Amino acid sequence: MNMQNYANDVEAADALKNVTNKLKSEIGKVIVGQHDVVEGVLASIFCNGHSLLIGVPGLAKTLLINTIADVLDLSFNRIQFTPDLMPSDITGSEILDDNRQFRFSRGPLFANIILADEINRTPPKTQAALLEAMQEKNVTVAGQKHPLPKPFFVLATQNPIEQEGTYPLPEAQLDRFMFNIILDYPSIEEEIQVVKQTTSDDEIQVNKVIGANDIIEFQHLVRRVPVADNVLHYAVELVGKTRPESDLAPEFIKRYLSYGAGPRASQYLIIGAKCHALFRGKYSPDIEDVQAVANNVLRHRIVKNYKAEAEGISVEDIITKIR
Repeated sequence: MNMQNYANDVEAADALKNVTNKLKSEIGKVIVGQHDVVEGVLASIFCNGHSLLIGVPGLAKTLLINTIADVLDLSFNRIQFTPDLMPSDITGSEILDDNRQFRFSRGPLFANIILADEINRTPPKTQAALLEAMQEKNVTVAGQKHPLPKPFFVLATQNPIEQEGTYPLPEAQLDRFMFNIILDYPSIEEEIQVVKQTTSDDEIQVNKVIGANDIIEFQHLVRRVPVADNVLHYAVELVGKTRPESDLAPEFIKRYLSYGAGPRASQYLIIGAKCHALFRGKYSPDIEDVQAVANNVLRHRIVKNYKAEAEGISVEDIITKIR
């Protein structure tokens, strides 16, 4: 498939909707349910953003990301983050070759999709190396910059239940993730299907749907989607309402939040809404599209105070109230 085949952006937008439906049905052969999670990860890829997936062990986070890499025909590396992992273990290092020359030996970060498993298990130094790669799309070793392959996505997982021996990501680092996606337990029917699938001897094959160049073209297409002024205003004001010191903030925000989301949240709300609209065959997002991505964009960018914790008020409750 080649973007040059499309007469205009409307045709390309229709193609993206079809491609997304194909991707979802291929992924659905392996992953039971989790429709919102799959859509969230695909949206972050077409928006050229990174995602943080949070869920208890055993919810097939690794399988999900592996399957997405397969159907997208992209290279994939899984890095298990551990307390003894060093920055050079992920970026690569200079090694002395047989001719007594230094050459750069690439680390596992050099792939299109990186599954950063249990990112909160590794010390800040190694987290910082990963986050530099996410931000700059290259790594620096011995003063030399090495560009990462395009497209490049980090899909990081966090395990919410074992907090002992973890290094929680600081808010400034969390802010680099476009989406924070929560994986829930499957329903009884879905779990029965999962057990059937995973305890039989059938090997499920998925077909590759698109490759790297098409993804990059679709990323440009998403950015070209026009947005009405009222939708832009809505997104920016929504983010403004999360800031306790802002005039826009309602009383309960001042009562329950320590601080709110920064400007990156407004950018991600708009670009996420563009992609959400395209997935549904619309050529421009409306306020409903912004609301649809608000939880994933704002969840990790607003910080509750002790009062909210004490009263059992969730971040999602707060976002729903201001939407």
